[in-house]
Amino acid sequence: MSLTKKEAGMKSSSTKVLAGFLLGATVAGGVATAATSEPLGVKVCVDKRTQGIFLATSNGCPSTRTSLTLGAPTIDVKSIASLVTPSVVSIKVVAASGTGTGSGSIYKSDGSTSFIITNNHVIESAATSGTITVELLNGDTIPAQIVGRDIAYDLAVIKVNRGNLPTVTVGDSSKISVGESVVAIGSPLGLASTVTSGIISALNRPVTTGTTGSESYVNAIQTDAAINPGNSGGALLDSQGRIIGVNSAIATLSSGGTSGSIGLGFSIPINEAKRIIDELIATGKSTRPVLGIYFDTTYTGTGAKILRLSPGEGAEKAGIPAGSIITAIDGVKIADQVGAIVKIRSYVPGSTVSVTVDLPGGGSKSFKVTLGTAPSN
Repeated sequence: MSLTKKEAGMKSSSTKVLAGFLLGATVAGGVATAATSEPLGVKVCVDKRTQGIFLATSNGCPSTRTSLTLGAPTIDVKSIASLVTPSVVSIKVVAASGTGTGSGSIYKSDGSTSFIITNNHVIESAATSGTITVELLNGDTIPAQIVGRDIAYDLAVIKVNRGNLPTVTVGDSSKISVGESVVAIGSPLGLASTVTSGIISALNRPVTTGTTGSESYVNAIQTDAAINPGNSGGALLDSQGRIIGVNSAIATLSSGGTSGSIGLGFSIPINEAKRIIDELIATGKSTRPVLGIYFDTTYTGTGAKILRLSPGEGAEKAGIPAGSIITAIDGVKIADQVGAIVKIRSYVPGSTVSVTVDLPGGGSKSFKVTLGTAPSN
């Protein structure tokens, strides 16, 4: 079942997903970490500047390096928090519509400039006017500018004119599994450098947020690590402290309004996000893959019904007839049009995918479709 925000013309489930960025007071705070027992494994030291890994000596790690345990049977939350919190920032936005707080991760940093990844919904109110301020772990506040933003993927890149800041290490979200331990770091309700832990509770969860006409579609990592309003844009980390997702949304009960964590948080997989982030840094713009179809939004059955085709795009070239119902993409079952959109958006433009449909005249057939490309916004 898709977890979606209720949209006009879109099928909705009984659970509503709420974009996690909400207005909140900015409160200075220290690092909150989960207590853990002393883990087993290999003790290493991670250089705070280069992120190089060195075997620890019996005397521990020098002040320029952070202690970390590799291969531990349980996640070493304390070490991960110490290693990564300097790379996660608080973001404050002041705009005509009001003020709010969110989170971000330092992605790249050279001698004079640092690029920070966050959610579009964190900074979009300041896209045309307003101010964005980044607060570092040491309490320094720095003005930030928008480099680029992607509404469709709910991602944005901002930059600050300060270099040589510690960056997050990028992991591989294609190698994670349900049940693995994860750590979330961000600034819920403005409480900077808050650390929570949990597990990956589901993968490839179709989630949509935003308003009609400005929806964001996420092929999300689902986690029970506590994610609260203000965590948006923060980091979801694997057991070695590598970012595997950008925290983006939380679920709320359909009968309630805004709320805190109920154990259903959603994160944009870093492999999906990285392409967008790199495009935004390089050009200020980003792209999305295109199947080349329009959905029949009145269809209420299982699958995603094709209303019509876009001339010259991949679906038409592959020979998929209008009126077909998409039931699977690359072997993944498609429950509705949200699931179809989310699955397609998880690919790189130019990819070739297998689309299985129930044909209008009966029977089922699979088509090989090469995805096109279009500006994401």
